[in-house]
Amino acid sequence: MVIGVSMNIYNYTIKQLEEYFINKNEKKFKAIQVFEWLYRKRVTSFDEMTNIKKDVINYLKEDFKFEEIKLLTRQEDVDVCKFLFQLKDDNKIEAVLMKHDYGNSLCVSSQVGCNMGCKFCESGRLKKIRNLETGEMVLQLLEVEKELNIRVSHVVLMGIGEPFDNYNNVIDFIDIINTDKGIALGSRHITVSTCGIIPKIKEFIKDGKQVNLAISLHASNDELRNKIMPISKVYKLDDLIKTIKEYIKQTNRRVTFEYILLKGINDKKENALELANLLKGMNCYVNLIPYNETSHIEFKKSNQQTILNFYDILKKNNISVTIRREFGKKVSAACGQLRANYKEEL
Repeated sequence: MVIGVSMNIYNYTIKQLEEYFINKNEKKFKAIQVFEWLYRKRVTSFDEMTNIKKDVINYLKEDFKFEEIKLLTRQEDVDVCKFLFQLKDDNKIEAVLMKHDYGNSLCVSSQVGCNMGCKFCESGRLKKIRNLETGEMVLQLLEVEKELNIRVSHVVLMGIGEPFDNYNNVIDFIDIINTDKGIALGSRHITVSTCGIIPKIKEFIKDGKQVNLAISLHASNDELRNKIMPISKVYKLDDLIKTIKEYIKQTNRRVTFEYILLKGINDKKENALELANLLKGMNCYVNLIPYNETSHIEFKKSNQQTILNFYDILKKNNISVTIRREFGKKVSAACGQLRANYKEEL
Protein backbone atom coordinates (compact mmCIF):
# COMPACT_ATOMS: atom_id res chain seq x y z
CA MET A 1 0.00 0.00 0.00
CA VAL A 2 1.29 3.49 -0.85
CA ILE A 3 1.55 5.59 2.29
CA GLY A 4 -0.63 8.68 2.21
CA VAL A 5 -2.76 7.45 -0.68
CA SER A 6 -6.29 6.20 -0.02
CA MET A 7 -6.97 2.96 -1.84
CA ASN A 8 -10.28 1.59 -3.08
CA ILE A 9 -11.45 -0.85 -0.40
CA TYR A 10 -13.10 -3.01 -3.08
CA ASN A 11 -9.67 -3.76 -4.58
CA TYR A 12 -8.66 -5.93 -1.63
CA THR A 13 -9.05 -9.65 -1.12
CA ILE A 14 -9.64 -10.99 2.36
CA LYS A 15 -6.04 -12.27 2.49
CA GLN A 16 -4.69 -8.84 1.56
CA LEU A 17 -6.81 -7.21 4.28
CA GLU A 18 -5.55 -9.78 6.78
CA GLU A 19 -1.99 -8.76 5.93
CA TYR A 20 -2.99 -5.11 6.32
CA PHE A 21 -4.33 -5.68 9.83
CA ILE A 22 -1.33 -7.78 10.85
CA ASN A 23 0.93 -4.91 9.76
CA LYS A 24 -1.17 -2.65 12.00
CA ASN A 25 -0.58 -5.04 14.93
CA GLU A 26 -4.25 -6.03 14.85
CA LYS A 27 -5.86 -9.44 14.75
CA LYS A 28 -6.43 -10.64 11.20
CA PHE A 29 -10.06 -11.61 11.95
CA LYS A 30 -10.90 -7.93 11.49
CA ALA A 31 -10.58 -8.57 7.76
CA ILE A 32 -13.52 -10.95 8.04
CA GLN A 33 -15.51 -8.29 9.87
CA VAL A 34 -14.79 -5.73 7.15
CA PHE A 35 -15.70 -8.21 4.41
CA GLU A 36 -19.03 -9.02 6.05
CA TRP A 37 -19.90 -5.33 6.30
CA LEU A 38 -18.90 -4.73 2.67
CA TYR A 39 -20.45 -7.72 0.98
CA ARG A 40 -23.19 -9.06 3.24
CA LYS A 41 -24.55 -5.86 4.77
CA ARG A 42 -23.42 -3.69 1.84
CA VAL A 43 -22.45 -0.62 3.88
CA THR A 44 -20.79 2.27 2.06
CA SER A 45 -18.95 3.97 4.93
CA PHE A 46 -16.61 2.78 7.66
CA ASP A 47 -18.71 4.52 10.32
CA GLU A 48 -21.43 1.94 9.73
CA MET A 49 -19.11 -0.88 10.83
CA THR A 50 -20.35 -0.80 14.40
CA ASN A 51 -18.50 -3.85 15.77
CA ILE A 52 -15.06 -2.43 14.90
CA LYS A 53 -13.15 -0.21 17.37
CA LYS A 54 -13.12 3.52 16.67
CA ASP A 55 -9.34 3.78 16.42
CA VAL A 56 -9.39 1.01 13.79
CA ILE A 57 -12.16 2.82 11.92
CA ASN A 58 -10.04 5.96 11.94
CA TYR A 59 -7.05 4.41 10.21
CA LEU A 60 -9.31 2.54 7.81
CA LYS A 61 -10.63 5.97 6.81
CA GLU A 62 -7.09 7.21 6.33
CA ASP A 63 -5.93 4.29 4.21
CA PHE A 64 -9.04 3.36 2.21
CA LYS A 65 -11.96 4.92 0.41
CA PHE A 66 -15.25 3.73 -1.03
CA GLU A 67 -15.09 4.33 -4.77
CA GLU A 68 -18.12 4.18 -7.04
CA ILE A 69 -18.95 3.56 -10.66
CA LYS A 70 -21.75 5.64 -12.13
CA LEU A 71 -24.65 4.08 -14.01
CA LEU A 72 -25.11 6.09 -17.21
CA THR A 73 -27.84 4.09 -18.89
CA ARG A 74 -29.44 0.68 -19.02
CA GLN A 75 -31.32 -1.14 -21.77
CA GLU A 76 -33.77 -3.98 -21.20
CA ASP A 77 -35.29 -6.77 -23.23
CA VAL A 78 -36.84 -10.11 -22.32
CA ASP A 79 -34.67 -11.70 -19.62
CA VAL A 80 -31.73 -9.36 -20.24
CA CYS A 81 -30.57 -6.00 -18.92
CA LYS A 82 -27.49 -4.20 -20.23
CA PHE A 83 -25.70 -1.56 -18.16
CA LEU A 84 -23.31 1.19 -19.21
CA PHE A 85 -21.10 2.44 -16.38
CA GLN A 86 -18.79 5.44 -16.16
CA LEU A 87 -15.54 5.03 -14.24
CA LYS A 88 -13.67 7.60 -12.14
CA ASP A 89 -11.58 8.66 -15.17
CA ASP A 90 -14.74 8.98 -17.35
CA ASN A 91 -14.03 5.79 -19.31
CA LYS A 92 -17.05 3.57 -20.04
CA ILE A 93 -17.61 -0.15 -19.52
CA GLU A 94 -20.54 -2.55 -19.80
CA ALA A 95 -22.10 -5.34 -17.78
CA VAL A 96 -24.96 -7.59 -18.89
CA LEU A 97 -27.45 -9.38 -16.63
CA MET A 98 -29.10 -12.45 -18.18
CA LYS A 99 -31.97 -14.27 -16.50
CA HIS A 100 -31.89 -18.05 -16.86
CA ASP A 101 -33.99 -20.81 -15.33
CA TYR A 102 -31.01 -21.58 -13.06
CA GLY A 103 -30.56 -17.98 -11.84
CA ASN A 104 -29.20 -14.55 -12.71
CA SER A 105 -25.95 -14.55 -14.67
CA LEU A 106 -23.83 -11.38 -14.88
CA CYS A 107 -21.34 -10.84 -17.69
CA VAL A 108 -18.56 -8.60 -16.36
CA SER A 109 -15.99 -6.47 -18.21
CA SER A 110 -12.31 -6.76 -17.28
CA GLN A 111 -10.74 -3.98 -19.38
CA VAL A 112 -11.57 -0.64 -20.98
CA GLY A 113 -11.37 -1.73 -24.61
CA CYS A 114 -9.42 -4.75 -25.85
CA ASN A 115 -6.18 -5.31 -27.78
CA MET A 116 -6.90 -8.85 -28.97
CA GLY A 117 -8.36 -7.55 -32.22
CA CYS A 118 -10.89 -10.30 -32.97
CA LYS A 119 -12.41 -9.21 -36.27
CA PHE A 120 -16.00 -10.02 -35.32
CA CYS A 121 -15.90 -8.31 -31.91
CA GLU A 122 -17.35 -4.86 -31.24
CA SER A 123 -15.32 -4.29 -28.08
CA GLY A 124 -12.09 -5.06 -29.94
CA ARG A 125 -12.90 -2.27 -32.39
CA LEU A 126 -12.19 0.18 -29.55
CA LYS A 127 -8.61 -0.52 -28.50
CA LYS A 128 -7.53 -1.14 -24.94
CA ILE A 129 -7.17 2.00 -22.85
CA ARG A 130 -6.37 0.32 -19.54
CA ASN A 131 -7.03 -2.66 -17.30
CA LEU A 132 -9.87 -2.47 -14.84
CA GLU A 133 -8.96 -2.46 -11.17
CA THR A 134 -10.25 -5.37 -9.14
CA GLY A 135 -12.72 -3.08 -7.39
CA GLU A 136 -14.12 -1.83 -10.69
CA MET A 137 -15.07 -5.41 -11.52
CA VAL A 138 -16.53 -5.99 -8.05
CA LEU A 139 -18.59 -2.80 -8.30
CA GLN A 140 -20.24 -3.98 -11.53
CA LEU A 141 -21.77 -6.83 -9.54
CA LEU A 142 -22.68 -4.70 -6.51
CA GLU A 143 -24.29 -1.99 -8.62
CA VAL A 144 -26.35 -4.41 -10.73
CA GLU A 145 -27.64 -6.17 -7.61
CA LYS A 146 -28.57 -2.82 -6.07
CA GLU A 147 -30.15 -1.42 -9.22
CA LEU A 148 -32.34 -4.47 -9.89
CA ASN A 149 -32.75 -5.58 -6.25
CA ILE A 150 -31.67 -9.11 -7.14
CA ARG A 151 -29.06 -11.69 -6.22
CA VAL A 152 -26.52 -12.54 -8.93
CA SER A 153 -26.01 -16.31 -8.87
CA HIS A 154 -23.45 -16.69 -11.68
CA VAL A 155 -20.63 -14.50 -12.98
CA VAL A 156 -18.93 -14.80 -16.36
CA LEU A 157 -15.85 -12.80 -17.32
CA MET A 158 -16.81 -12.43 -20.97
CA GLY A 159 -17.53 -8.71 -21.24
CA ILE A 160 -15.26 -6.03 -22.68
CA GLY A 161 -11.60 -7.05 -22.55
CA GLU A 162 -9.46 -10.19 -22.39
CA PRO A 163 -9.46 -11.35 -18.75
CA PHE A 164 -6.06 -13.06 -18.95
CA ASP A 165 -4.55 -9.79 -20.23
CA ASN A 166 -5.49 -8.41 -16.77
CA TYR A 167 -4.59 -11.61 -14.96
CA ASN A 168 -3.72 -10.53 -11.40
CA ASN A 169 -6.71 -8.22 -10.98
CA VAL A 170 -9.04 -10.89 -12.39
CA ILE A 171 -7.69 -13.50 -9.96
CA ASP A 172 -8.24 -11.08 -7.05
CA PHE A 173 -11.78 -10.42 -8.31
CA ILE A 174 -12.48 -14.15 -8.36
CA ASP A 175 -11.15 -14.46 -4.79
CA ILE A 176 -13.39 -11.64 -3.56
CA ILE A 177 -16.63 -12.93 -5.06
CA ASN A 178 -15.79 -16.54 -4.19
CA THR A 179 -14.90 -16.21 -0.49
CA ASP A 180 -17.63 -17.48 1.83
CA LYS A 181 -17.14 -14.47 4.12
CA GLY A 182 -18.11 -12.12 1.31
CA ILE A 183 -20.28 -12.48 -1.78
CA ALA A 184 -19.89 -16.27 -1.54
CA LEU A 185 -20.42 -17.30 -5.16
CA GLY A 186 -19.52 -20.95 -5.62
CA SER A 187 -16.53 -21.74 -7.82
CA ARG A 188 -18.69 -23.59 -10.31
CA HIS A 189 -20.83 -20.47 -10.67
CA ILE A 190 -17.86 -18.44 -11.92
CA THR A 191 -16.50 -18.68 -15.47
CA VAL A 192 -13.49 -16.94 -16.99
CA SER A 193 -13.15 -16.78 -20.77
CA THR A 194 -9.93 -16.33 -22.74
CA CYS A 195 -9.13 -16.18 -26.42
CA GLY A 196 -6.09 -18.36 -25.72
CA ILE A 197 -3.13 -16.66 -24.01
CA ILE A 198 -1.23 -19.87 -23.39
CA PRO A 199 1.26 -18.66 -20.71
CA LYS A 200 -1.62 -17.33 -18.62
CA ILE A 201 -3.59 -20.56 -19.00
CA LYS A 202 -0.53 -22.39 -17.66
CA GLU A 203 -0.36 -19.94 -14.76
CA PHE A 204 -4.08 -20.52 -14.18
CA ILE A 205 -3.39 -24.25 -13.91
CA LYS A 206 -0.75 -23.62 -11.22
CA ASP A 207 -3.04 -21.24 -9.31
CA GLY A 208 -5.51 -24.09 -8.88
CA LYS A 209 -8.69 -22.06 -9.12
CA GLN A 210 -11.74 -24.31 -9.29
CA VAL A 211 -13.74 -21.91 -11.43
CA ASN A 212 -14.85 -22.77 -14.97
CA LEU A 213 -12.62 -22.08 -17.97
CA ALA A 214 -14.00 -21.16 -21.38
CA ILE A 215 -11.96 -20.81 -24.56
CA SER A 216 -13.04 -18.46 -27.36
CA LEU A 217 -12.21 -20.75 -30.27
CA HIS A 218 -14.39 -19.73 -33.23
CA ALA A 219 -12.38 -21.66 -35.82
CA SER A 220 -11.37 -25.24 -36.54
CA ASN A 221 -7.92 -24.60 -38.06
CA ASP A 222 -5.08 -22.06 -37.87
CA GLU A 223 -5.61 -20.61 -41.35
CA LEU A 224 -9.20 -19.64 -40.57
CA ARG A 225 -8.46 -18.58 -36.99
CA ASN A 226 -5.61 -16.33 -38.15
CA LYS A 227 -8.07 -14.43 -40.34
CA ILE A 228 -10.55 -13.64 -37.58
CA MET A 229 -8.45 -13.87 -34.38
CA PRO A 230 -4.94 -12.33 -34.49
CA ILE A 231 -4.04 -14.09 -31.21
CA SER A 232 -3.74 -17.29 -33.24
CA LYS A 233 -0.68 -15.88 -35.03
CA VAL A 234 1.10 -15.82 -31.67
CA TYR A 235 -0.37 -18.96 -30.06
CA LYS A 236 -1.05 -21.71 -32.58
CA LEU A 237 -4.17 -23.82 -32.36
CA ASP A 238 -2.30 -27.11 -31.81
CA ASP A 239 -0.38 -25.56 -28.90
CA LEU A 240 -3.59 -24.16 -27.44
CA ILE A 241 -5.30 -27.55 -27.60
CA LYS A 242 -2.28 -29.23 -25.96
CA THR A 243 -2.42 -26.68 -23.15
CA ILE A 244 -6.14 -27.24 -22.64
CA LYS A 245 -5.61 -30.98 -22.51
CA GLU A 246 -3.00 -30.39 -19.80
CA TYR A 247 -5.48 -28.15 -17.95
CA ILE A 248 -8.10 -30.90 -18.06
CA LYS A 249 -5.57 -33.50 -16.89
CA GLN A 250 -4.37 -31.38 -13.96
CA THR A 251 -7.77 -30.05 -12.81
CA ASN A 252 -10.19 -32.78 -13.91
CA ARG A 253 -12.48 -29.93 -15.00
CA ARG A 254 -14.52 -29.79 -18.18
CA VAL A 255 -13.69 -26.93 -20.56
CA THR A 256 -16.13 -24.94 -22.66
CA PHE A 257 -15.22 -24.02 -26.22
CA GLU A 258 -17.14 -20.99 -27.49
CA TYR A 259 -17.82 -20.94 -31.19
CA ILE A 260 -19.54 -17.93 -32.78
CA LEU A 261 -21.09 -18.96 -36.10
CA LEU A 262 -20.32 -16.44 -38.87
CA LYS A 263 -22.24 -16.78 -42.11
CA GLY A 264 -20.08 -18.25 -44.87
CA ILE A 265 -16.91 -18.01 -42.77
CA ASN A 266 -16.75 -20.79 -40.18
CA ASP A 267 -20.18 -22.44 -40.38
CA LYS A 268 -19.66 -24.97 -43.17
CA LYS A 269 -20.00 -28.75 -42.90
CA GLU A 270 -16.24 -29.18 -43.23
CA ASN A 271 -15.69 -26.75 -40.34
CA ALA A 272 -17.99 -28.80 -38.11
CA LEU A 273 -16.25 -32.06 -39.03
CA GLU A 274 -12.82 -30.51 -38.48
CA LEU A 275 -13.91 -29.13 -35.11
CA ALA A 276 -15.24 -32.53 -34.05
CA ASN A 277 -11.92 -34.13 -34.97
CA LEU A 278 -9.96 -31.40 -33.12
CA LEU A 279 -11.88 -31.92 -29.87
CA LYS A 280 -12.37 -35.68 -30.09
CA GLY A 281 -11.93 -37.42 -26.73
CA MET A 282 -11.60 -34.23 -24.69
CA ASN A 283 -13.62 -33.53 -21.54
CA CYS A 284 -15.30 -30.49 -23.05
CA TYR A 285 -18.39 -29.15 -24.65
CA VAL A 286 -18.99 -26.65 -27.43
CA ASN A 287 -21.22 -23.63 -26.96
CA LEU A 288 -22.46 -22.56 -30.40
CA ILE A 289 -23.24 -18.84 -30.36
CA PRO A 290 -25.47 -17.10 -32.92
CA TYR A 291 -23.69 -13.91 -33.95
CA ASN A 292 -24.96 -10.50 -32.85
CA GLU A 293 -24.67 -8.32 -35.94
CA THR A 294 -23.57 -4.67 -35.61
CA SER A 295 -23.53 -1.76 -38.02
CA HIS A 296 -19.74 -1.42 -37.70
CA ILE A 297 -18.68 -4.95 -38.67
CA GLU A 298 -19.43 -6.78 -41.94
CA PHE A 299 -19.91 -10.30 -40.54
CA LYS A 300 -23.42 -11.77 -40.65
CA LYS A 301 -25.26 -14.28 -38.51
CA SER A 302 -25.60 -17.83 -39.81
CA ASN A 303 -29.18 -18.81 -40.57
CA GLN A 304 -31.04 -21.10 -38.22
CA GLN A 305 -30.82 -24.20 -40.42
CA THR A 306 -27.05 -23.80 -40.80
CA ILE A 307 -26.71 -23.53 -37.01
CA LEU A 308 -28.82 -26.68 -36.53
CA ASN A 309 -26.82 -28.58 -39.17
CA PHE A 310 -23.55 -27.63 -37.47
CA TYR A 311 -25.01 -28.76 -34.14
CA ASP A 312 -26.13 -32.10 -35.60
CA ILE A 313 -22.69 -32.85 -37.07
CA LEU A 314 -21.02 -32.30 -33.71
CA LYS A 315 -23.64 -34.42 -31.96
CA LYS A 316 -23.24 -37.28 -34.40
CA ASN A 317 -19.49 -37.17 -33.76
CA ASN A 318 -19.99 -37.50 -29.99
CA ILE A 319 -19.15 -33.89 -29.12
CA SER A 320 -21.22 -32.41 -26.30
CA VAL A 321 -22.76 -29.27 -27.73
CA THR A 322 -25.34 -26.60 -26.93
CA ILE A 323 -26.73 -23.65 -28.85
CA ARG A 324 -26.66 -20.55 -26.72
CA ARG A 325 -30.01 -18.91 -26.24
CA GLU A 326 -30.18 -15.51 -27.91
CA PHE A 327 -30.59 -12.47 -25.67
CA GLY A 328 -31.18 -8.80 -26.28
CA LYS A 329 -32.55 -8.46 -29.80
CA LYS A 330 -33.98 -5.06 -28.79
CA VAL A 331 -30.85 -3.80 -27.04
CA SER A 332 -27.25 -3.19 -28.15
CA ALA A 333 -26.56 -6.87 -27.67
CA ALA A 334 -23.02 -7.28 -28.96
CA CYS A 335 -20.26 -6.93 -26.38
CA GLY A 336 -19.03 -3.33 -26.45
CA GLN A 337 -21.86 -2.12 -28.68
CA LEU A 338 -23.63 -0.01 -26.06
CA ARG A 339 -20.36 1.69 -25.17
CA ALA A 340 -19.52 2.31 -28.84
CA ASN A 341 -22.95 3.70 -29.59
CA TYR A 342 -22.78 6.00 -26.57
CA LYS A 343 -19.41 7.41 -27.69
CA GLU A 344 -20.78 8.10 -31.18
CA GLU A 345 -23.84 9.90 -29.83
CA LEU A 346 -21.75 12.39 -27.81
